[in-house]
Amino acid sequence: METIKKLSVTMLFLCAVTLLSAQSNSQSKVTRLPLFDVHVHVSKVRPGSSPLCPWFLTSMPGSDPNEERISFFNSDCTDPLMPAKDDEEMKNEIVRRIKEMNLTMIAFGDLGIMRSWMKEVPEGRIIPGIGIGNLTVEQFRDSLESGFYKVMAEVAPQYQGKSPSDMEFDPYFAVAEELNIPAGIHMGTGGNGMANITSPSFRASLGDPFLLEDLLARHPKLKIYVMHAGYPMAENMIALMGAHAYVYVDISGMIWSYPLDEVHAYIKRLVQAGFGKRIMYGTDFMTWPRMIETSMGVIEHAQYLSEDQKRDILFNNAARFFRLDKSYFDWPEE
Repeated sequence: METIKKLSVTMLFLCAVTLLSAQSNSQSKVTRLPLFDVHVHVSKVRPGSSPLCPWFLTSMPGSDPNEERISFFNSDCTDPLMPAKDDEEMKNEIVRRIKEMNLTMIAFGDLGIMRSWMKEVPEGRIIPGIGIGNLTVEQFRDSLESGFYKVMAEVAPQYQGKSPSDMEFDPYFAVAEELNIPAGIHMGTGGNGMANITSPSFRASLGDPFLLEDLLARHPKLKIYVMHAGYPMAENMIALMGAHAYVYVDISGMIWSYPLDEVHAYIKRLVQAGFGKRIMYGTDFMTWPRMIETSMGVIEHAQYLSEDQKRDILFNNAARFFRLDKSYFDWPEE
């Protein structure tokens, strides 16, 4: 009788283990097609960050140098995006989205924060990028040759009042070309009153995509993606892409800041010009976790895009650009 009782307890234990294992497998089962965000900033959370209204640049009133400085962000709307309260909350919000949305991202910024995120998600879901910053060319080369960093990003000479083709940056791009590393370069506008608020060296004219041509001529094997798609210079962006087959764009930043009708018109113009296979989804993520869903919704609800075109922008084009085959990603069972 005692033996039967022991067997019963053992059977119950095994059943419980099996059930828990099945539940765990069910919870980890991939149910969504993969998504790819090519533009994520990683930084410590600033205490007291403000909420943000999506498409807050729908109204860009002028200001006066004798008045209080204009505010860059706007939180006066019914459903603003709330910032993460601290680093732990930010990590939890990002990790949850990566797992639930089957999301892969190109991320750059604070290395300590990035590593803390990477420990919590499946391997490969966060692909580290590195900018130039204060690195010497030798330090930049060593960082890329370590194998940890896969992308050169974000490079933003426009904020320094310089062209991306300035020879000061050329040795860095030469290293990226030699090592077969794609580069992400900021081109386009920076918001309302950028030169008056935070970046006095910023020049709108230095966001012209044509300024990339000398760089591309010197480095014909360099693969670049123009961050922010050169907004609002669509015609020059189209001409550049037509001349240079290795140039892609991301639609980050503009996708959640400028007037929504304007955002749709810009993306539609690039697609109409034949570049639907070279547009990549990106957020320009910073402080507000819900920015990911908000930005993604712009593409998911775009009536002028077919389902195939949406999948190209949200995933396929980035996978191709970063030379990642299908086996790199998680896929739902058929």
